[in-house]
Amino acid sequence: MEKKIRTIASLSTHSFSAYLDEVVLQNNQKGQRIRIDHPEASAIIPFVSDEEILMVRQYRYALGQETLEIPAGKLDPGENPDQCIRRELLEETGYEAGTIRRVCTYAPALGYSNELIHIYSGYQLRKADSVIDQREIAAVEKIPVQKLKQMIKEGLILDGKTLLGLSLLRIIP
Repeated sequence: MEKKIRTIASLSTHSFSAYLDEVVLQNNQKGQRIRIDHPEASAIIPFVSDEEILMVRQYRYALGQETLEIPAGKLDPGENPDQCIRRELLEETGYEAGTIRRVCTYAPALGYSNELIHIYSGYQLRKADSVIDQREIAAVEKIPVQKLKQMIKEGLILDGKTLLGLSLLRIIP
């Protein structure tokens, strides 16, 4: 087990906090670790039908490009993962799900972050009378399930939560 001695430097933003800590390693030598405190998030694979899912296209600054992903977002204070994904689905796609099912929870970067992402599948979608958050979302697309495997091979889908969710639901073998 490693034990923190002190925090050397930190950075806090609206979305997360990052720390550079000095630690005592398992072999009793000193070392440094980066630690990011990040809120949990929820993501959903929304099925329009057995043959189509909704995905969102958005610009990702760190990659410098648009990506195609399943809808997702961070939990607001006091919100549970189920509430979060229902809100995010509506904000990002304009749809509501009659039924949601939890697929899994995973830690996308456990070497340096405490973030957890809860992945759901959503069914019985209905278009709501709402406005999509265009500060984040460039487009909402209905993607045929049959097309997803080829899109992944072509490098058109890079997002980890999307790839994991599709794999676990056996949409892509």
